[in-house]
Amino acid sequence: MAIKKVIENPAKVLSTPCAEVTEINDEIITLLDDLYDTMVEYDGVGIAAPQINVGLRVAIVELGEERDILEMINPTVIETDGAEVDIEGCLSFPGLYGEVERPTYVKIEACDREGRVYELEAGDFDARAILHEIDHLDGVLFDSKIKRIVTAEELEEMYAEEEE
Repeated sequence: MAIKKVIENPAKVLSTPCAEVTEINDEIITLLDDLYDTMVEYDGVGIAAPQINVGLRVAIVELGEERDILEMINPTVIETDGAEVDIEGCLSFPGLYGEVERPTYVKIEACDREGRVYELEAGDFDARAILHEIDHLDGVLFDSKIKRIVTAEELEEMYAEEEE
């Protein structure tokens, strides 16, 4: 377990589709643990392997109020529905925030660290976070989906309104 340096755009690893994991072994378990430690250190809600310079289909996301950790190995999107525009940021794009349209529902299939295949359905913010990380695994970066850049001042105003 270690905190890794987050790779920032532009970097080839970020825009390159990741390779499938062919065997879940100690290296993959360590990668999951490193992703978690790095995500916590950088105050993210999700992180994908290419963001720490590893070109494998592995990502994690914090889900729900309980902030449960979802570990995804070789995730695939089975179904999506709905659409909503909301503000996103990305650890690989420090200081950049923008309005991005994403589905409000997603159903995925992935493996966990024990190699068990599972399906998961998520909505709203959780769906957004899962799809953002799967995009990373496909070499798709969120800046290519921004409809409008949100300034730091706008972001501060929104947070202030939420606290009232």
